[in-house]
Amino acid sequence: MTTFTLHNGLRIILTSSASDVVYAGIALATGTRHELDSESGMAHFVEHMSFKGTRNLTSMQILNRMESVGGDLNAFTGKEETVYYSVFMRQHLRRALPLLMDIVFNSTYPQAELEKEREVVIDEIESYLDSPAEQIYDDFEALLFPEHPLGRSILGEAARLRQYTSIDLQRFTARNYALGRAVLFVRGNVSMDEIRKALPQHRLDSTHDSISLNEGALAKLEVEAGISGVTVVHKHTHQAHVMLGARAYAFSDPRHIGLALLSNMLGGPALNSRLSLALRERTGLVYTVESAVNAYTDTGVWSVYFGCDHADVRRCLRLVRRELQRLTDKPLTPRALNAARRQMKGQMAVAADNSENAALAMAKQFLLTGHTFSLEERFAQLDALTPDSLHSIAREVFDSDRLTTLIYE
Repeated sequence: MTTFTLHNGLRIILTSSASDVVYAGIALATGTRHELDSESGMAHFVEHMSFKGTRNLTSMQILNRMESVGGDLNAFTGKEETVYYSVFMRQHLRRALPLLMDIVFNSTYPQAELEKEREVVIDEIESYLDSPAEQIYDDFEALLFPEHPLGRSILGEAARLRQYTSIDLQRFTARNYALGRAVLFVRGNVSMDEIRKALPQHRLDSTHDSISLNEGALAKLEVEAGISGVTVVHKHTHQAHVMLGARAYAFSDPRHIGLALLSNMLGGPALNSRLSLALRERTGLVYTVESAVNAYTDTGVWSVYFGCDHADVRRCLRLVRRELQRLTDKPLTPRALNAARRQMKGQMAVAADNSENAALAMAKQFLLTGHTFSLEERFAQLDALTPDSLHSIAREVFDSDRLTTLIYE
């Protein structure tokens, strides 16, 4: 990987590949966590509105710019980041990079477009609320991070969105969208010199270019944990939806990789995960069960999700807790650890072969930590794990007294 920082503070990272298909984008250290209490859903709304007109391009020109040459333009918002990216043939680099810079740093958020787009986002919210298997993740984080932006829904609330004006969006981006908080990432058969030549040669007209990564409205996280125990919400859904878990480790915490391995053993994508065997293969109680780890800059979340018949909730919970107990009672055997390592390495190698996922993962790692990990470095981290180190992690994170459980009935 090659890195370069321009005089205006914009960091550039490049991973070369033999493919003439290029994945490029701008990752900003701005997400739901950077919203003020009066700005719920603002980061996501700004992402939508960034495609609706700039000082240089109309909405229609933006929509046609990459699609007319067979490319793609997209974006997404997270709790701590917003990412705009494009996929295109390498000969269109000088078309794609100026467009990305323009929609991120020169958007005007026209009021007429805002009135239309807010209804699109509200429809997105309503669709999301109709999907309990997705909504439970946000409601669970609201329990883990009460009264904190990390516990806030990325989409926001319809009533609040109806109050926002173009000026509100401009204020948010003036505070949070700046070159010093951004990373331009590229993966493809291009050089750093080509990237620099493709960028606008003049200094971008961004009022707050000097804002750094650690500035802005970042809400600090208190040490106290979220609530533990069981919360039941009556949704009257066809299935019961259940999630249990706890706060976990930050992205940069060396224990994060160990928890990721344990989580993968429990409920990763493989059909032979412990929870899949216990709840699906042996008993037929669930269609979906998964364990996941999500890391932020100063904390993280580990969780298990499953959906089942209402009558089977208690039995499924007993089976999940039994698998957790197995990991907390005693360390893994060397043979079990080696098998878990081998499986996770294979999954990581397969995932790294997906260029789009690899480019986005690279961008997030560099944005939040200032560096990236190669596949070989990740493998070395896995090799350094021991039965005792994993046992210590399991006893801390999977402690039954720390677990929060959310049930949709």
